[in-house]
Amino acid sequence: MVPYMLRISRLTDYATVILAALARSPVPQMTAAALAARTRIAAPTVSKLLKQLHRAGLVASTRGLHGGYQLARTAGSISAAAILDALEGPLALTACSSHHGQCDIEGHCRVSRAWQSVNGAIRRSLQDVTLAQLAGLESEPSRLPILEHEVKIIGRPRGTP
Repeated sequence: MVPYMLRISRLTDYATVILAALARSPVPQMTAAALAARTRIAAPTVSKLLKQLHRAGLVASTRGLHGGYQLARTAGSISAAAILDALEGPLALTACSSHHGQCDIEGHCRVSRAWQSVNGAIRRSLQDVTLAQLAGLESEPSRLPILEHEVKIIGRPRGTP
């Protein structure tokens, strides 16, 4: 059996690369063309992603001859969760993970609470990883003990401490 992976889209991956390039940039602003050259991502894709990141409040833009894009706040204050939310929308492993009333069997389901706990643990772990860490500006993210601890508890048989 081939293992299943939770995956982010290619565009989200590219957006993270663009944000990391902005975070590491020695100049205060970069144009879309400069970001495309630095990241080797096609210019139309860079422009599309910068618009999405701007709408989400992750980058700021300045028009004009000396215009360009820069991070809207520090790399240390932008979480991986914020990046994913901007490109993918809120994390939801199952229909009931993010909003109640999204599933036809929700009233009779015995596993939804466990999936909601897993979803919450993943969300908290994504909030703990910053763009600064993703960009290599700070030490690498730790092992995410919160996620490991919560997943272990969910996997235990009932009544086990």
